[in-house]
Amino acid sequence: MRSVAVSFAVLAPFLPCVFAGEPCTSGLTPGKKPGPYSSIVSVGSERGQSHCYICDTADHPAVVVFARHLSDPLGKLVIGLDKAIAADKVAGLRAWVTFLSDDQTALDPKIVEWGKKYAVHGVPLGVFENLDGPPSYRLSRDADVTVLLFVNRKVVVNFAFREAELTEVRAADVLKALPGILPAGR
Repeated sequence: MRSVAVSFAVLAPFLPCVFAGEPCTSGLTPGKKPGPYSSIVSVGSERGQSHCYICDTADHPAVVVFARHLSDPLGKLVIGLDKAIAADKVAGLRAWVTFLSDDQTALDPKIVEWGKKYAVHGVPLGVFENLDGPPSYRLSRDADVTVLLFVNRKVVVNFAFREAELTEVRAADVLKALPGILPAGR
């Protein structure tokens, strides 16, 4: 028994490498209903307030992004979401980014600067003060970014990326999925 414990202790740091080829899974699966949660808004009209965007969304098509780090590919994704919102006001597409952190006060100014760098206008950015995210969303600690596309209060598509897996190409893949939640012909 002791040799098994020692072997595990020696091999444990390498286990993530063994599973690195597996797709990252995080968040609600298609067909599940996203539950309400509030985050403290860093960039958006509700800045400084706790706000529930899910509560405002109703049956509108929406994209919620959960992220653990600020990155360039994430910025490119948000730019694309910003453009999609501006391009189709009729569909009422909603999108927001929720950063997961245990220190909103320290992260807030970084988010504000990051939002300015990417000229974010229509996509609110906020902080959920818990590294695990809203419990009902079942976000994986392995996922650096989880993106949920939903409409009519049901998840349609789920994307999950480990740290450094979200690239500009993968961000473009997320954006290509948007027509799947918009009304036909859009």
